[in-house]
Amino acid sequence: MRKIVVGSRQSGLALTQSKQFIKKLQDKFPELEVEIKKIVTKGDRIVDVQLSKVGGKGLFVKEIETALSNKEIDMAIHSLKDVPSVLPDGFSIACVPEREDMRDAFLSNNKVSFKDLPKDSVIGTSSLRRAAQLKAIRDDITVKWVRGNIDTRIKKMESGEYDAILLAAAGLKRMGWSDNVVTEYFEPEDFIPAIAQGALGIEVRSDDQELIDMLQAVHSEETALCTNAERTFLKRMDGSCQVPIGGYATLEDGELYLTGLIMSEDGNERYVVKKSHEDPETLGNLVADEMEKMGAKDIIDMINNEK
Repeated sequence: MRKIVVGSRQSGLALTQSKQFIKKLQDKFPELEVEIKKIVTKGDRIVDVQLSKVGGKGLFVKEIETALSNKEIDMAIHSLKDVPSVLPDGFSIACVPEREDMRDAFLSNNKVSFKDLPKDSVIGTSSLRRAAQLKAIRDDITVKWVRGNIDTRIKKMESGEYDAILLAAAGLKRMGWSDNVVTEYFEPEDFIPAIAQGALGIEVRSDDQELIDMLQAVHSEETALCTNAERTFLKRMDGSCQVPIGGYATLEDGELYLTGLIMSEDGNERYVVKKSHEDPETLGNLVADEMEKMGAKDIIDMINNEK
């Protein structure tokens, strides 16, 4: 059996989720030899600027895709929410393993709930989507951007720089943080998550059929259907982390449901559309069609033109 070289960002979370995925693969193929190649991306190097100001999601994948193209690695393990909705020619997302928790987690000093935070409290987030939703619910708090790994962000909160922070529940769970650190989880119907939040995407060269076939052993068709609907909506809306956009899909009794969100950065304009269909791409386009009719695409076009 061939040796597989895996490309991963070198952050603690990226390496942890890569090792967790590799273990699942080796449980199915015990003879498989795997090597991890750590790759530093532009997004990892720029830690003092808000991502939306320096190019957004592609910052975490470009160098890894270059290594894939040059055959330095055989596959890349990404957080699917960091992967642009259009892949370069010659690459495929060959496997989407079972999704971890898609929710946003709210952490605060002294375990004060979001609704009970005192006026003028400071909440840290690096996401325009999270910031817009926070402002829409409470216009008496201050949202301040924060970068860094999970440990760094929690330390900044505990030091008093922030009264609370918002993180992806999936990252906390993958890193082994207990539920005790979380004040509350925001349910997706109330606080809409990022597109593909909690899901991994395994990217390969499209012509590597041997590896594509092998990856089917750890593929989750349900997660793939849901994230495909979400990413189709994202692609149609020309969305990125430079605009407040979110969405999540669920599969219930064979029918897919997709809820899409588009907001203005100040949180004053909010568009939410929910539709159902059995085909993920049709569903993503149905939600996008409705958003365009409502005028939500104008927000994205305006933000993209400004940036």
